[in-house]
Amino acid sequence: MGMIDVELKFGDAFSEPADVLVLKHAQALYGVDLAAVKILENAGRAIPLPTPWSFRLVDSASGISASRILFVGVPPLPEFGYREIRSFARKALAALAGAAPETRHILITVHGPGYGLDEIEAFEAEIAGLVDGVREDDRPEALQRITIVEGNPGRARRLTEVLDGLIPDRMISRLGMLSPSSAPANVNASERLRSAGYASDAKDHVFVAMPFRDEMDDIYHYGIQSAVKAAGYLCERADLSSFAGNVLEWVRSRIKSASLVVADLTDANPNVYLEVGYAWGVGVPTVLLAKSADHLKFDVRGQRCLVYKKIKELEESLTAELRSLRK
Repeated sequence: MGMIDVELKFGDAFSEPADVLVLKHAQALYGVDLAAVKILENAGRAIPLPTPWSFRLVDSASGISASRILFVGVPPLPEFGYREIRSFARKALAALAGAAPETRHILITVHGPGYGLDEIEAFEAEIAGLVDGVREDDRPEALQRITIVEGNPGRARRLTEVLDGLIPDRMISRLGMLSPSSAPANVNASERLRSAGYASDAKDHVFVAMPFRDEMDDIYHYGIQSAVKAAGYLCERADLSSFAGNVLEWVRSRIKSASLVVADLTDANPNVYLEVGYAWGVGVPTVLLAKSADHLKFDVRGQRCLVYKKIKELEESLTAELRSLRK
């Protein structure tokens, strides 16, 4: 019985060799998708891009190591949620099953956390979609390896731990089952694969309002996200630069549906204050944070605020606060 290797690597999607690089087209272009289209256009290869749930397979161009590129059409980014990520991964395999059954090695990127979805929930949905495609025998006949590439080293490290928890030896059989030695270590892991993406919308989520700057990443991942996850919530954070079109409408919808908003008011970022004001307006509870009370503007100075100096201090105080609110 043949096995399909699944791996996650830190690296550049254009530098990794593969038979096919799988990219999405969310009815607008972002990040790697945009860069790939520009490379093709510069090579005189402008192509019509696919509508939702259709696809286009094209030969690659100089500057991209993969031999071919599969563009899978998906809904616009604000509508490309956890369930859609699972469908995207499954449909990518199905598209190649029909158009390129000789494909042996697929390269795919991580989707979701770059534009605000919960990092772990989105990744588990993507892995579940790949498992779906294999299980349903809807994948290229020659497929041997799937490489997931992530350009953020911290995220690659964190998601490697998630992958190890789901598929310890990184192998899936061609019958679509995990290999005997790679079977989920416990019932919880198996359930995560079964429900990933499908049950996500029913889970409570926290919307995090904070500046998107490199120096804030550790505060988010180790101070805020870890506390939010420990309290049993999905953790979402919107990078407004990822969007085209009506950005504020997407932010409003995620705030309005959130169980609460956690806002870091350090440096008095105007977008963060706007998001806090909207949360107050629609009655969503807020937990305010700041490195110093001196960062607070007059309109929030009367509100309770968790002031922190170190990330560990933030994690501990926010964990206690969220657990008390969860009761």
